[in-house]
Amino acid sequence: MKITFLGSGTSQGVPVIGCTCEVCSSLDFRDKRLRSSIQVEISNQSFVIDTGPDFRQQMLRERVKRIDAILFTHAHRDHTAGLDDVRAYNFMQKMDMPVYGKQQVLDQLKVEYAYAFMKDSYPGIPRLLLHLIDEQTFSVNGVDITPLPVMHLKMPVLGFRFNNFSYITDANFIPETTLEKLEGTEILVLNALQREPHISHFNLKEALYMVDKIKPRLTYFTHISHKLGLHADVSKELPANVLLAYDGLQLELQ
Repeated sequence: MKITFLGSGTSQGVPVIGCTCEVCSSLDFRDKRLRSSIQVEISNQSFVIDTGPDFRQQMLRERVKRIDAILFTHAHRDHTAGLDDVRAYNFMQKMDMPVYGKQQVLDQLKVEYAYAFMKDSYPGIPRLLLHLIDEQTFSVNGVDITPLPVMHLKMPVLGFRFNNFSYITDANFIPETTLEKLEGTEILVLNALQREPHISHFNLKEALYMVDKIKPRLTYFTHISHKLGLHADVSKELPANVLLAYDGLQLELQ
């Protein structure tokens, strides 16, 4: 299994254009963070989790030649706003794109991309094949995927588990039933927005607490805002088994 971090950042706390803060001014490529998304390559299948506003740029940068399905964590625009650009994959792969999400997500996509679902569709629109999922394990082309229900303040959000790899973004609470689903996770990706408390995201202290509770072998923090600080500085503060993700990071897992 191969994991590629398409983006490790967030729209939360994004500075204005022309900002000269230390993160914006940094020459370290690891501080250049697009909106959070990953690609999972497993069993000759290519899955993308979330298509934020930077989707097209991320696909071009990583030269992603095929997507077999898209999974959505939740319906916020910073995780769905790039879906229109899936039309290039419709053309190359000569197929409608399978999209998986909870009912709230699918309903929102039908609103945001109403033109893609019109009876008399316009040539060249994104072609989407919507699949409803709940909190039960489901299979896509022979690959089993386990949803990981978490809470984003009052909004239910799904993380996803593939074998011993688990991905959770936009969360500030993980229920006991999901902690049970996380047992045995070797590699965990978890959101850690900033140092200060936040109403709907884990901050650094809370994310570290969850790592101690889940006890994966390695953890990568994602959904990082500018407020967390420079990659190099924050990395020095973290335990040996916790790392900051960065755009373009690739993991090869057994």
